Amino acid sequence: MYNSKTVFMDHYTQTIDIQTTAEKVYHALTSEIPLWWTEMFEGSSEKADDVFTIRFGENIHKTMRVKELIPSSKVIWSVEDSLIALPELKNQTEWIGTTIVWEITQKENSTEIKLIHIGLHNAVECYDICSGGWLQFTGSLKQFLETGKGNPFRK
Repeated sequence: MYNSKTVFMDHYTQTIDIQTTAEKVYHALTSEIPLWWTEMFEGSSEKADDVFTIRFGENIHKTMRVKELIPSSKVIWSVEDSLIALPELKNQTEWIGTTIVWEITQKENSTEIKLIHIGLHNAVECYDICSGGWLQFTGSLKQFLETGKGNPFRK
C-alpha cells in the first residue's frame, strides 16, 4: 500500500504546476476525467471504491478502482484490469496491479500535482509508450484546468 515514505525513484513520477486551485484539480481527477483524459469513460470515479474504465479506441483499456480520496490533496487508483493491444508489446497487461497516485499541493498562486505511477518503471515493456501517454494527458489536464478546454482522446 502507498504511504508518503514509499521510495519512488523506480516508479514513473511527474510533477506539474498548474495555474488553478487544489480544489479544481481534485474535481478534475474525480469528476471530469472525460474532459481531459479520454471521452471513452464508463463508471464512476467520485468516491472510494468506485470503479471506472477508460478506453483509447478498441485496443486499449484500463479499469481502475478508487482506493483513496482526500479532498484537494490526494487521489489514488488501483489498476484492476488493463489491455494495451499494440503489436509491438509482448506483455499487453502490464498495468494490472499498478497504482496511480495523484498528490495535490496548493501553492501561493498555483497548484502542484505530483503523479506517481507505482509499478510503471524502466523495466516495464510499455514504459516508453506509457510515459509518453502520461506526458500527453497530464498536458491535457493542465490545459483543461487553465483554459477550460482539454485535449482528451476522442471517440
